Amino acid sequence: MASSVTSDWQLEYLLKLQRTRPELVQRALEKAMAEDEELRWALVVSAYLDESISLARAAMLLGLHPVELRRIFVEKGIPIYLGPETLEDARAEADALRSSFEQSRQSS
Repeated sequence: MASSVTSDWQLEYLLKLQRTRPELVQRALEKAMAEDEELRWALVVSAYLDESISLARAAMLLGLHPVELRRIFVEKGIPIYLGPETLEDARAEADALRSSFEQSRQSS
């Protein structure tokens, strides 16, 4: 029970801090996501399921090729949303594919 109360006030003040020190909160979140694979996956998959990010963007955030993430999602029964709905999504998909292509060329 005590940890729930602790996390409640922490989340409340993290949201307040976001308004005045967004760079500090962003740095903390980036560090938490980099260090905690379970958290990273949970946040990215949740954002994907809410259709806030595309499959390509999710793959990029998880350090995977979009085709590999699609395979993992199919294995886990996570729905595949095809095609970008917005210009921003289309650009994110193009950026992720371009980045993946450039990485594979450098590896060769």
